[in-house]
Amino acid sequence: MKKITSLISVTALAMSAVAVIAPTASAEETVVYGTMNIPYAEFYRAELSGSANEYEVDAISSATTSKWSKNGEGELFEGTYNQANDDGTGTILGVTYPVAVTHADLDSLGENNYNFTAVDYVPSAYKNVTVEDGKAVFSAVQDESPVISNEASIKLNTNTPWGDYLIDVENAPEMSAIYGAVIKTTDGSIYAMGHEANIWRGELAWSSGIKTSEPHGNTLPYENFVGLMGSTINEVSFITLDGYTNIPTDTYVPVKFDGAVNVAESKSGTGKTSFKTENFPDDYAKSYSIADNFTVTDGEISYTDAMAGSYTLTVSDSSGKYADMTANFTLTTDSMPAVYGDKSLVKAEGASDDDFANFIRNISKVSINGTEYSASGKGAVKIIGENGSVDFSASSRNGNVFDGSGNYAVSIIATGYTAPLDFEIKETEEPAPATTTAESTTTATSTTSAKTTTTTTAKTTTATQKSTGKESPKTGVADVALPFTVMTSAIATAFCIKKKNK
Repeated sequence: MKKITSLISVTALAMSAVAVIAPTASAEETVVYGTMNIPYAEFYRAELSGSANEYEVDAISSATTSKWSKNGEGELFEGTYNQANDDGTGTILGVTYPVAVTHADLDSLGENNYNFTAVDYVPSAYKNVTVEDGKAVFSAVQDESPVISNEASIKLNTNTPWGDYLIDVENAPEMSAIYGAVIKTTDGSIYAMGHEANIWRGELAWSSGIKTSEPHGNTLPYENFVGLMGSTINEVSFITLDGYTNIPTDTYVPVKFDGAVNVAESKSGTGKTSFKTENFPDDYAKSYSIADNFTVTDGEISYTDAMAGSYTLTVSDSSGKYADMTANFTLTTDSMPAVYGDKSLVKAEGASDDDFANFIRNISKVSINGTEYSASGKGAVKIIGENGSVDFSASSRNGNVFDGSGNYAVSIIATGYTAPLDFEIKETEEPAPATTTAESTTTATSTTSAKTTTTTTAKTTTATQKSTGKESPKTGVADVALPFTVMTSAIATAFCIKKKNK
């Protein structure tokens, strides 16, 4: 204990000497680090400063009853903060982001300190906070080594349910949660992205006024994004806790318009159908495409040996100015190329292998004892395999599809087939235990009936490794590194003195 006390005494003397020699900042000038709840308008103000389209970013209203609140670690909108409404919906107000602020400025904010919460490390990236006329002013993100990813590329989709445009990043660098993002264009404009309306699991989507709502029922803000149509994006910048991740690009945003393409349904095989285009700009240079064996002229589609199913007519502007327009249409057949055999669908008499495979490929829904299951898309339940086999162990979120009740009325609907394939499965044995599939213990008999009823790629990645800084001191002041260095030297000197006096 004496040795420790003596060591502390020597260190204290050394630090006293440093205090006389080294300049120190006053307590009021000391910088403290923490986080603040920063509204979108204030978070993005400095990021948009000087842009040709400078504007104030609004909070994001959500029509959903839960997604807006998912702001915990690893959740959809990590790092955001929000406000609930009486009806269960809510508003995403902004983001909780690291800041650096002096004691004096923090004290002057008083209770209006944006829920400042101190941290005991120097963040990798942060916004400087100053106070002007009693109000907090937030700088752009302070990041000494932003990541520039030339290997990543931007893929722009003009046909998305989430707005008019959607950006995917291919070969994206590893990023932590996205706290913000901006899109920069060659005309000097910058566009800010908000969570849920624009930022979703690493994708960026927005409306420019053509499609103004999305599948969750949210109204999409679009007024500030109209100018993106017809412009060229030269950088997409994501903001994370580590700072900026910048992706250079050269991506043209084709102009969209409130037009339509409508194609009449027709029979499969060899034949013709008609289509109409509505509200197309006069300078739209139309070119058409569907698939092999299809020929398109203005207003008419001819085809040869086309199978039943869904097809897409794409109308493109050969000048490149406008976005593609598409229309889905169906060619139908009254024939049924499949029947139910022993635990599997098999070819019907006279059907070809291609006919049978096409039916399986176009299955859209399967109904078991009146409960309908989707065969594709979100929440799909795969009951019929690619070879036609029936999966008796298939299950949905509500449990097993084949519930052991004994008899099953099955109805299979396939796109382009006017008649569903209806049959019964009659089980002659008790259903297997829950751990065993029904298929392995069941013999079945059946009856079958048919009832008529744009990538743009750039060049190499330069990414600078960043320190998380979590071992750094809580305060950051000019010249503060010298006292810490001298303190370390003093401790070393103390050990030497003790060793000499042994």
